[in-house]
Amino acid sequence: MRRHLLAIAFAALPAMAGAQSFTAENRLEVVPLNGGQFEVIEARGEGPRGIWCAAADFARDRLGVPGAERVYISRGRGPSVSGARRKSVIFTTDPDVLSRPPFQSVSLSTDQVGMGLPVNHAHQFCIDHLLDIFDKF
Repeated sequence: MRRHLLAIAFAALPAMAGAQSFTAENRLEVVPLNGGQFEVIEARGEGPRGIWCAAADFARDRLGVPGAERVYISRGRGPSVSGARRKSVIFTTDPDVLSRPPFQSVSLSTDQVGMGLPVNHAHQFCIDHLLDIFDKF
């Protein structure tokens, strides 16, 4: 019986590991949610550029989304669904789950449901983080 329980526990490990949070290259936490959505948790005063950087980093590195595909806001900035007293933005790579039609914008926001950017475009905002590191030298 004990051996059977251990086998079940080890079989569940890959599924549990997939649900663990991800630390983006700008050190923002990204939490996978149900239905292929994921939540970027605000921290250290990061604005929209930092939020989009983390979303793109997660989509590219954890989900394997090609750079030309889009990441979309599925719920604008608001209370976190994965942790108390934090603000977050929920993203998806599936436009079919959006409550509004997807759209493009010339301005950057974290409030507009349906707003989408190509993963490579959003990942370019991660350069801000690298510039901050080099400014310290």
